Formats: sequence, structure tokens, C-alpha cells
Amino acid sequence: MNQKKLIRNARAIVSCDGQDTVYTDADIRIDGYAIDAIGKDLDASGCTIIDAKGMFVYPGLINTHHHFFQTFVRNLLTIDYPNLLVVDWLDKIYPIFSEIDSDAIYYSSLVAMADLLKHGCTTAFDHQYCYTKKTGKSPVDRQFEAASLLGIRYHAGRGCNTLPKSEGSTIPLAMLETTDEFLLDCERLISRYHDPSPNSMAQIVVAPCQPINSYEETFVESVKLARSKGVRLHTHLGEGENPIMLERYGKRTLQWAEEIGFVGEDVWLAHGWELQKDEYEVMARTKTGLSHCPAPAVLGGFPILDIPAMQKAGMNISLGCDGSSTNDSSNLLDSLRMAYLMQSYHSKQRGGAPSSYEMLKIATVNGAKTLGRDDLGSLQVGKAADLFFIDSNALELAGMLHDPANMLARGGVTGAVNLTMVGGKVVYEDGHFPGLAEEVLAKEAEACCSKSLRNFFPEIFA
Repeated sequence: MNQKKLIRNARAIVSCDGQDTVYTDADIRIDGYAIDAIGKDLDASGCTIIDAKGMFVYPGLINTHHHFFQTFVRNLLTIDYPNLLVVDWLDKIYPIFSEIDSDAIYYSSLVAMADLLKHGCTTAFDHQYCYTKKTGKSPVDRQFEAASLLGIRYHAGRGCNTLPKSEGSTIPLAMLETTDEFLLDCERLISRYHDPSPNSMAQIVVAPCQPINSYEETFVESVKLARSKGVRLHTHLGEGENPIMLERYGKRTLQWAEEIGFVGEDVWLAHGWELQKDEYEVMARTKTGLSHCPAPAVLGGFPILDIPAMQKAGMNISLGCDGSSTNDSSNLLDSLRMAYLMQSYHSKQRGGAPSSYEMLKIATVNGAKTLGRDDLGSLQVGKAADLFFIDSNALELAGMLHDPANMLARGGVTGAVNLTMVGGKVVYEDGHFPGLAEEVLAKEAEACCSKSLRNFFPEIFA
């Protein structure tokens, strides 16, 4: 297979580089996994040609928070998330999660990853905390099977819950682990999968689920393990748990996290809509990142993040879909659009909102920084060829082609892209995953959903 490719004559290339360069009528030459030149009329000797006439080319989107296993718990009005508080919703949905098995992990992850790739996402982090008697310790292994089949970059967050309901958590017995077994499995996964080299397709993150659902010891030992192994840390924070943390520990969650060392440049947190302005400074000072997930915030009626104030304080904000049961979609272009509109509504009342292009950089450049990937996030020489195409010839785009950098979120471009490339390899093109029978996989996934969940909970999946 030819390792050299030339993306020829793109109408525009939105690089998201440090100078915000937008190339017009230009080429991208790729050698192996990396970009080796961007410009007009590049030498095509020895290259496989990819015709990009009429295409707008963007860096691949980077998803920094998700729960793939929830893909089979979607579109259920019987346990409707918008009508419940987070803790109450968890009480209703965890008994369903506790019946998930290993095949459901594989197929639900496959569905979510396919949705991400179809909509321009090339690197995905998933927070996998669903470990049941039926899954055993297999979930991350099954997810890497799915990622390998589709060709997406996958950062696996090995999560856990260790605190029983009798001590104040929302976790059913079937989903509990001990701190020791969690750490042992983290070590196994790091040894087997974690690759810190450039163009890595697989990395492991130590990611206890949530402070209120685990013992403090679980978080303390997670910090020790992650830093001894040189991997990153992640958890949920600032999503409604602060009253419980104040009652339990006499302090807000971020203060608790800082005191035990669960902050730093190697840490990022999900949600953060409860963060107070003085805590923005703590996040910035400690270089702790935040994944903004707009869909659950809108569905749950939660406060809209003050992204301009957070960025002014020096925080790094990235973009996540969040779990399918609080989003019902794994379309990161849709999340990008939603985040932009939320900020436009909320921030303009305070004197300024991020532009559509600035939100795109949150979903690309900032996502790479969040995951510690200096080889991703922008289209530049030496970086991985992770990118996607949008066809500017589509009728619905006429009238806004003059500004490709701002077009995606502002123009509501949320449909399937024309091509997705990961590390120089085309993984999705013209509605197809090369070499895969999508209809067969879809039927298998539907059958798995019924076997694993619908048949157990007919009153919920009515």
C-alpha cells in the first residue's frame, strides 16, 4: 500500500495553526501518518492522489468526554433525563446499566465510534465505568476491538465506582469494584495498550467515575498510579455533587481534589457547570483542563459555562459529547453547533461570545492539549494527517462559502462529512466505511441491544 498521499486542490484548508492560516486552492501531502507539506501545486511524485476539488478541509475533531456503553440506553422517555435531577436520574438508570454485558459494550462502542467518525471526529476519549458481573474486566478490551475495526484513535478512560449505596453512593452492588481490583486492572490495561509515541492509536487514562461514588482512597491511589506510569487522570466534577461533598467532607469538590493531588496538567475534568469564579483561578493555576459537554447541560437545564471568563482566567476548555443517555447522539459536529449557540446566547449578555472558529479550536487544538497530544489538533507539517472534508458544492451551503473557518458551527453544518482520515488512512468516505458491511454491523448491534437490555426491561423500552 502506498504510504504517500496527496490531497489535491482543496478549495480551502482551515489549519487551526497558531497563525489561524486558511489556505485556498491548496494541497496537503502526506508521508505515512504525517503531513509533510501544505501549499499550492505540490510535487505528487510517488503519491496516491485524493481529489479534493471543491472541498473544505478541517482538522479532525477531538472528543474529550463520552460514555459509549450508554448508546443502548437512548430515546427512553420512560426515564427522561431532562425531567430529573442528576442524582435521581442515576438512581433510575444504574439498575439498567448493571445488566450490560461484554457484547453490549462492544456493539454500543462500535455505534458511538461510527457516529463520531461520520461527523469528523478522529480522536475519542471514552470514560468507561460500567463494570458488571456480566462484563467482567473486558470493557476496555472490547472497546479497543471496536476502535481497531473502525480505525479511530481511542483514549480509554478506565473508570470505577467503589462506594456502596449503604454509604451514600448511587451505585448498585452489581457495578461496584474494590480500589485494589480497579488499580490492578488499570495496570494491566496500561501494560497492554498504552502507547505514548507519536501517532499513537491507543492510550489509557486512569479515571475513577465521580467523587461521590468512590472512596477517597480510590482517588488518592489513582493519582499515585497514574503518575508512576506517566498516564493522565480524569473524572466528573462540578455537575451537581457539591452539596453532597460539603456534607461529607466539609469542602467543595475542587478543593477536595486539589488537596489530594487530583489536579494538574495531566488532569482534566468533565462538566464543571458548578465551578465558581474563584475556582477558575484554581483550574488555571494548576493547569487542570475542563471538558465542556453542551448536550446534557441543555437537556438537564443546568447553568451554561462562562467560557470567556474561564479562558480569560487561563483555563483550557475542550469539547465532549458526553454519554449517549444524556445526549442521544455521538455527533460532535452537533455538539460544536450547540456549544456555539449556547455561548452566543449566554455570553453576549455579558459583552462577548466565542466565534464559531474559536469554538472549532476548542474542539481541535484544545482537545489535543487536553489529551496531551502535541501531534494532533491542527493541520501542520509534522503533525498527524487527521482531518475531514466538507463538500462546498452542496446546495445548502451556498451563500456562506466566503468564510470556511467560521462556517461549521455558525452555519449548522452537522451532517455526515464526505471523508474522514486518521493518521493518513481514509476510514470513512462517501457514506461508507471502507471494507466494512455497515448494514450487517447495524443489524448485529440492534440484536445485541434487544438481547442485552430490551428483553430485561420491557416496561422501560416500551
